[in-house]
This record gives sequence, structure tokens and C-alpha cells, in this order.
Amino acid sequence: MAFQPAAMALDGGDPRMNPVGSGTGGEGINTYAARQMHNLHDPSVGFEEYYFYAQISRAAEAKDTPQSYSILPEKFRKRGDAPGPTPVQDSSIKGGDAKEVIPGRAESTGSRSPPRYGVSDEEWLTASRAARTATWGAVFYLITTDILGPYSVPGGWQLWRMFLNLDSDRYPLKTYGDIGFRLYGPWMRHAINLLQSIQLLFNVGIIIIANGQGLSQVSKGKVCFIVLCIIWTVLGAILGQIRTLQKFGFVANAAIWMNVVVIILTMGVVAHSAPNYVAAVASNKVPGPPFDRVTTSAGAPPGMPFTSQVVGLMQAVYSYGGAMLFTEFMSEMRRPWDFWKGMVCAQTFIFYCYILFGVFLADRRHVIGLVSSLIAAALYGNIGIKVIYQNVIKEFFHAPELTEKKGKLIWIGMVPIYWAIAFVIAAAVPQFSNISALVGAACIMQFSYTFPPLLMLAFEIKQHAMLPNEGFDPATGRTTRLDGGFRRWRRGVMVNWPVKLWNLVYFLGAATTAVLGIYSAVVSIIAGFAATNAVSSFGCASPVGG
Repeated sequence: MAFQPAAMALDGGDPRMNPVGSGTGGEGINTYAARQMHNLHDPSVGFEEYYFYAQISRAAEAKDTPQSYSILPEKFRKRGDAPGPTPVQDSSIKGGDAKEVIPGRAESTGSRSPPRYGVSDEEWLTASRAARTATWGAVFYLITTDILGPYSVPGGWQLWRMFLNLDSDRYPLKTYGDIGFRLYGPWMRHAINLLQSIQLLFNVGIIIIANGQGLSQVSKGKVCFIVLCIIWTVLGAILGQIRTLQKFGFVANAAIWMNVVVIILTMGVVAHSAPNYVAAVASNKVPGPPFDRVTTSAGAPPGMPFTSQVVGLMQAVYSYGGAMLFTEFMSEMRRPWDFWKGMVCAQTFIFYCYILFGVFLADRRHVIGLVSSLIAAALYGNIGIKVIYQNVIKEFFHAPELTEKKGKLIWIGMVPIYWAIAFVIAAAVPQFSNISALVGAACIMQFSYTFPPLLMLAFEIKQHAMLPNEGFDPATGRTTRLDGGFRRWRRGVMVNWPVKLWNLVYFLGAATTAVLGIYSAVVSIIAGFAATNAVSSFGCASPVGG
């Protein structure tokens, strides 16, 4: 049978969990008697404890036999097609609850374990691993669906390294904000989660605008623009009912090949068609034909305002950045170490596609491209709703897990509400280029270029400050530090200091660029509404002139 790319995203369930009746609920459960899912945002848990349990989880995953890829979905395979996990015996985990002891501070005598309510240790661990079903093959399709570029690789590598050293079955990392919490504290977590929610919501809104414009061009402006946006909103709310990334992998797989088809079709159209001057004039006020002469320039065209140049730069950030979702992807992988495989393959694939397509670039719309964009929007919505659910619905309203029946019902209700809000954003500011530049500057710049070096700086300082005789002791539940204060910080900074200096410079440069981008985008949005014949909010006129 011919190879089917879809199989890479549909290669089975979670090998961390043994078959029913095997005597265990997953690798290592019998020897991890007290590895319950503790409070994930407990400020009394120190860096050393996160680091300790992360090494335990990575060691267990390394001994787990990877599942081989099959061309058939799990339900069509024989039982012997996919090997089960190798049980891991680890005697280093004891049964006591952990507490941190730091020189100069009183010991904490309170337990960090959540109330059991009759739930066994095995059930706690099974719940921790239940959502981890995605493989690096699925991640390849998910990353490619996000239309990232090679410029996400440095930040992606830093996030991957921090994830491997901070995530564990006992303290799983769920979101990008969790990394910030474990390195800087609650304020960083809340700032990241707020920014992430804004970006994902605006991403969905931007795709609604773009698809509405595309369908307007296909219909030659015969249908009201706002109606077209409503159509895409309804379709997105339906597709958004897919809850897990593993199941989303099949749809993401289809989106990739749709994009490839669009590239091929667009190159064919460009070879025999003139540029779309009507759309260029309507959306960006670009003068159309006739032309006296063709003018070229080595840099920005003469007379172009600085703010317009920065908006153009932010378009590149919007197109090629995107490390924001990496943590969420890794959090649903059964072997997070394999994330690099999916990332490198996806970035290589995208890079060569962009090189090929760049020579034939034009502003043409294909219905296939609209569908693939809808799938990308559904992916953004999927992660966005999960961020809100984990950090608002669960934390403040004590909602159940999404794997439970009540959680699934809440998900069903949240999806149309989320898409409705995105529609309001899209209809209120129907300026694709300017609003995408604002999102690129305010959000994507931070997650792809500003936050990774800032977080990596804190991680390496904390890691390099640890002495050989320091660390977390699971037998006593204590964290030992032989010193503190300036001496500890100095030791952490001076180890491999050129790399830390580079991360600091990288962070400051990215933050400065983000500020310039936000200012330029806001100025451009104001100018767009003030321009003659500007498209009004919630109007029927198309921003691209039909």
C-alpha cells in the first residue's frame, strides 16, 4: 500500500498507558506511589524540585519504546502492530510530600498535595498522562499548519530545552505561561497568558477578515462582505469542536497539502495573469496602471514613511514568527524530547516551499487556500480556548478536566462564543495588513523573539547556580541550597556568561522592535479609518473592492 502522510498524525494512542488488564496504569506507576498531580502553580515549589522530577520523567520516556508509524489508524490495526511501553523501575521516588528548605527561612510544614477525595495514586498519574497522545509526526503537521518560518527555530530550541528540564508527570507544563511561572513567578504567568489569549483571538479574527476578503474576490463583490465573514465564523465554530491535538492532526495534515496545491495553482495563475490592482488600490492605496516606468530601489521606496516601513517589517514577523504554540504542542506529546524532529522537518519543508513560491508571488485567492486558512484558524482557536479554560474556567470556577463529560460540554459551549468574539474584532477593524502588523508587534514578537531569551536567561542562571551537593531530596521532601543572595546570582551569571549576555542583548533588541511596531501599527490603523473611501466597520463594502 502506498505511503499515506496522514498516518504520521494518526499513529495511535498513548503508549505511556499499558493495555487494560496489564496490572499497571502506565510505565512506572507501581514504583511512583505518590506521584500525584500537585498544584501546578504552587509558589512554594522551587526550581530544584521542578528540575529533579523533569529528569525522572525524561529518563522514563527514554526507556519507553517509541511507537512505529503505521499507514493505518489505530482502530484498523492489529493489537501487535504497536509495541507497548517498557515499565520503568525507579526507586528514587519516595512517598513523602515535598517541602522546601532554604537557609535563613523557616521550614514549611504544610502539604502541597491536593485533596485526594478517594482518588488513587494510579488514577492521578493516569490523568496526568491521558492528554499526552501526540507524536512528532502530528507536531510536524501542526507546526506546518501554523505557517511558521525558519526564524522560529532559535526561540523554539530555547523553549524545547526549558520544557524538557521543567516538565514532569508530577508537575506537567500545560502552557507557555507555566514556563514563566516556574522561572519568574505568578506575575509573568499572568502576563504571558493574557498576551497569548489576545494573540490567538486576534489570529482567528484576522483569518476571518482574510477569508472574507478572499471569498469577496471570488464572488466579484456580489455578496455583502460582513455576510461572508459570518459564513467563515460559523464554519470555524463547527470545525473548532475538535478538542484534542491528536485528532486535529488529520485535519492539519490535509491543510498542508492544500497549501502545496495552492502554491502550484498560484504559480500557474501568475504566469498568465496580471497583478490584482483593484485589490491593491482598495486595501493599500497602491496606484494602478497605466505606469510611466518601473521604479526599483535597494531599500524602501523614496518617500515611504518610517511607520509604513515598520509595518512591513511586522508583516514579516506575523508571517514567519510563531513559537507561541510550541509549549502547548509539547504538553500533548507522549515523548516531548522528539519535538525537535517535528520542528526541524516542518521548518525545512516550509523554508523550501517559501523559496520556491517567492519567485512567483502574487495576490491571488483560491478556494482551497481559504479552507486551509480556516483549518489554521481552528488550530488557533483550539489552543486559545484551552488557555482560557485552564487559567480562568478551571482556576477560578473549579471546572472539571476537558476529558470529563462536563468539561466536554463546556468546551462545546465555549467554541461558538470564542468565534463570535473573533468575528466582532474582524468586523470592527477590517484592515488586514494593519491589524496583522499590530498582532505581530504586540504578541508574536514577544513569543518568538522577546520571551524565549528572557526565560532562557533566568533558566540558565538558576541551573548554573546549583552546586553539586545541592538539589531536591525526594526522601525528605527538602530542597538544599548552600548559599543565597548576590553570591548565588553571581555564580549563575558567570558560568557561560557570553551566552547569557547574548540572550540579554537579544531580548532588549526584540523588545525595542516590538515597541516601534506597536506604535507604527496604531498610526496606520488611525490613518486607514481617516482615509477617503475608507471601509467602515460592520459594513457590506469589501476592503479589497470585490
